[in-house]
Amino acid sequence: MVTAIGRICAVASVLGAALGPSGGVADCECGYSVNATSFPFTDLLETDFLHLQNITLDSDWVPQNYTVNSLAARGAYGKNASLDNVVANPLNSTYEWTGRGVSGGNPGLQLYVRGGVPKDGLIPMGEVATARVDMLYGSFRAAIKLSDTPGTCAAFFWVCTPCCGASIPTTLTSSQYFNDTEEIDLEFLSSQLNASSSPVNLVLQSPASQQAGFDAAGTPTFDLYQLPFHPDTGYHEYRFDWSPERVSFYADGAWLKDMTTSVPTSPGHITFSHWSNGNSEWSRGPPAVDAVMTVSYLKAYFNSSAPSRQQDYYRRCTNPTATNATCVIPLQSVAPDPLSSDGNTTAHTFFFSQQHNMTANQTIYIEPKKSQASPMVMITMTNGIGVMLGGFLLLRCLDIWERSW
Repeated sequence: MVTAIGRICAVASVLGAALGPSGGVADCECGYSVNATSFPFTDLLETDFLHLQNITLDSDWVPQNYTVNSLAARGAYGKNASLDNVVANPLNSTYEWTGRGVSGGNPGLQLYVRGGVPKDGLIPMGEVATARVDMLYGSFRAAIKLSDTPGTCAAFFWVCTPCCGASIPTTLTSSQYFNDTEEIDLEFLSSQLNASSSPVNLVLQSPASQQAGFDAAGTPTFDLYQLPFHPDTGYHEYRFDWSPERVSFYADGAWLKDMTTSVPTSPGHITFSHWSNGNSEWSRGPPAVDAVMTVSYLKAYFNSSAPSRQQDYYRRCTNPTATNATCVIPLQSVAPDPLSSDGNTTAHTFFFSQQHNMTANQTIYIEPKKSQASPMVMITMTNGIGVMLGGFLLLRCLDIWERSW
């Protein structure tokens, strides 16, 4: 009983503070920018996978369930994506940012490729995508630890929403197909990782790569970049900034590469995928044993293609020059590794959605971390409404608390 009351009061406290001491002005009302002079992005989506108890309770994400045969998978084997291979492995404590997950091993969201030769010709794999498919330009950041088991491809990518002239959906459903001739990829091939080689494949899929059988290696929008660290021995932040002019790739805050041709121009969504199809020219595999890719966070700051979200932005951003009207996204320049000796410092990264006054008119989750097995409260922080609801909940929770004692 007391725990439930505490949750109501926590929600009330956050809602009451959400609009700041002025009661009408929140920080970041005009968006989030890469630096003090860049154009702001209107929307955000942040997920702290280190404390995520159950991926199926988080409506920001859609674990994928689909099967494709070897022909469609473009390999010696087909692929079978299922929820069984998308595993939440949070830290033991909601107050810690370091240590092993509750099931042991790497903490965060784990995406498995199962080992061994599949009897049905389909290699089991894990994939999860954002429910929102209205992301049009933005800065996208993820902290990931890669597998050291040869025979898989781990991918962090954005992919275009419309396909074959279909109308643009507003949210993603599982097994939904999209247009992979407009795609921004960071792909890691575990067979390429060894003591002397640590590359990431930076790719813009395009009509040119489609004509080459989706082999982008011979196109101008492909680069095999050698990283200055081993991505399979620790967590690192991988990032791409996408504007109408270019896509810029980064690792731990350091610039890697700009690509200025075949830049996507349509809305889409973010996907994490860990797969194998036995293609000797790419993923190879299948792996001999289970292989796991682990994600500790996703931070996406973007413009929305949805008219309703655009209208919300213009309603709330009434004074772009006001103090803190636009918030600069903090630079992550060190590896955010929860398994390092200083994990409580490096892995404890900044989330706007964990602050009290920085997500006006954004859909966030308050309970008490973003997604847990206990009931959640989802609220869209809109000026006025948040304060009124917060005040009502605060009075109500105090009344219940008094009567409970």
